[in-house]
Amino acid sequence: MARARARLLLKRLMAPPPPRNTLAPPPQSPLRSLHRKGGGPLSPLLRYLSTIPAINDPYDPGFVAGGRREQRHGNVYESQEDEEDEEEAVRYIPVKAYFLSTSIDLKSMQAENMCDVIPPTSRSSNYIALRYSDFPLDIGVKDNGDCCRYVVVFQYGSAVLFNIADHEAEQYLDIVRKHASGLLPEMRKDDYAVVEKPSLSTWMQGGLDYIVLKSLDTDGIRIIGSVLGQSIALDHYIRQVDDMVEEFTDINRIMEKTGTFNMKRKKLFQLVGKANSNLADVIIRLGLFDRSEIAWKNANYAQILEYLREEYELNQRFGSLDFKLKFVEHNIHFLQEVLQNRRSDLLEWGVIILLSIENVISMYEIVKDSNIIPS
Repeated sequence: MARARARLLLKRLMAPPPPRNTLAPPPQSPLRSLHRKGGGPLSPLLRYLSTIPAINDPYDPGFVAGGRREQRHGNVYESQEDEEDEEEAVRYIPVKAYFLSTSIDLKSMQAENMCDVIPPTSRSSNYIALRYSDFPLDIGVKDNGDCCRYVVVFQYGSAVLFNIADHEAEQYLDIVRKHASGLLPEMRKDDYAVVEKPSLSTWMQGGLDYIVLKSLDTDGIRIIGSVLGQSIALDHYIRQVDDMVEEFTDINRIMEKTGTFNMKRKKLFQLVGKANSNLADVIIRLGLFDRSEIAWKNANYAQILEYLREEYELNQRFGSLDFKLKFVEHNIHFLQEVLQNRRSDLLEWGVIILLSIENVISMYEIVKDSNIIPS
């Protein structure tokens, strides 16, 4: 008897192990193994119950519950539905910045769109923020369950649109144009994006032409809009200064070949006024160096502000603009001196001509008087 047991144990040890990937057949219902004593047929009730499929083991890796397949990792189950819910929580908010005029009347615009104006959270008066929720859209920022569009309008001529599709941007820009003056013949545009991801481990994360935030609220919209509005306006003034630099470069080339130039004094004064107004608009109206109260009160918004200013290189671009304006100013001073010397030379020649005429008249009178005297 002992030898038979030992032989049976040896066969079990030498038998090949079953493959790991082989799925065990689903367990049968215990009711299927129920028989009447003596191995007789099942009763009608037991025969009906034996047709019910057995319930899968919830701890089985292939367990399917509620139409979703779960995978076990320790004591934690990750479901496909949870991943889909996490993907749905990530929202993409398109942002468009426009520079369409040199000035916008914010008081009249606020009075006409009073029901859409978002109450300000700071004392800044060079912009207003508006919220529109009349036209629901399936993308972007949601406020109280409804999709909203946001428009931030700046006094110096920029408008930044949040959560507005390309084909709908014109109808919101038309609202701004009603209160704008000095409309530009060519409107400038820049595209950006905000990704709202509540599961983000940090407050914000930068990307190429986009920024990822845990949540986007009205203060975040104001901060992002202020940087984009300044950037698109700064592009306009940089282009104007580049045109002036090119014009003075052409003048210097002509002077190099001919030794003179033929610019009129009025044209030079116009360039002086244009250079001074551009510098004043960039420093004063754009407020590149003004402190943001929203960023001052909250470090999270200060982080967004610093990142965007660095991303759009506002300080470096202003430094380049200032250098170009100094080049223009140097050329203006030089040409003013040349024109002033020309004017002085003209006055001197006028004085010389007048003195010559006076001498001629005096000589004529002397000769005339000498002829009248009798011999």
